[in-house]
Amino acid sequence: MENSGVYILCINLEEEKRIKIGSLGKFNFEKGIYFYVGREKRNIQKRIERHLRKKKKMRWHIDYFLKYGKIEFIILIDTEPEKECEIAKTLSKRFLPILKFGCSDCKCKSHLFLFKRREK
Repeated sequence: MENSGVYILCINLEEEKRIKIGSLGKFNFEKGIYFYVGREKRNIQKRIERHLRKKKKMRWHIDYFLKYGKIEFIILIDTEPEKECEIAKTLSKRFLPILKFGCSDCKCKSHLFLFKRREK
């Protein structure tokens, strides 16, 4: 496996939940399937292992969400980590973005998406 790349976590949130996401504040999340787009520049295997652990320091937005959601599967994308935002923008055209989630270091709308068709 490459050391760097982009990944998508498919997360099942089994019930509607209000979750405090670090400094972003509290969000109401619908029950459903969510996709989270992330990247790793040094060791993607360790990043995935970290996401799968239950006990960890709360560092990223996704850490707070994963306290309640279950990772169902992971898609590894063999591409440059810089493609993370391009992939997130593609998902935002098809699915409902959770605004400001996971994108504090870029200009994307979100890096977390509810698997629900966007209203046109």
